Amino acid sequence: MTSSTIKLHATAEDHHVARMAAVALGLTLLEAAIPSPLPGVKPGLANIVTLIVLAKYGWRTAAWVSLLRVFAGSLLFGNFLTPGFFLSLSGALLSLLVLSLAQHLPARWFGPVSHSIYAAFAHIAGQMAVVYLWLIPHAGIAYLIPIFATAALVFGTVNGLIAARFMDNVKTK
Repeated sequence: MTSSTIKLHATAEDHHVARMAAVALGLTLLEAAIPSPLPGVKPGLANIVTLIVLAKYGWRTAAWVSLLRVFAGSLLFGNFLTPGFFLSLSGALLSLLVLSLAQHLPARWFGPVSHSIYAAFAHIAGQMAVVYLWLIPHAGIAYLIPIFATAALVFGTVNGLIAARFMDNVKTK
């Protein structure tokens, strides 16, 4: 009887994606420790990593980092394939779709802050769509849109500023 071994050969890019996903996951864990005044309103700190990766390595790598964070986070928190997982996944997917379009906007006028705001609004839109289509199919959830939109604007702006600041610091060193 022979034993068969499968060997995976990871590239330097694979290691880099894993490191960035680990940083994003660490921020997700940190964020989970922050009390939220409203369920579902979180600062989205891991999106800072996604924005930096998008600017430096492109959309494909940013998508890997974001999706790895969603899947690994759901496994760590024990909510894989629960409604919370699908809310997170839908937000991440719509956010990535919007970022794939936003990266083609003129860099002279659009950058990390605008990308972060667009991504935050897309994230909320994806989550609200899942809530309405699956969890609470009632028009009353529309009353929550101003609250979530305000949170998306505030946190999207703050995260974009942090990402821009980090990218500026890296350029000057």
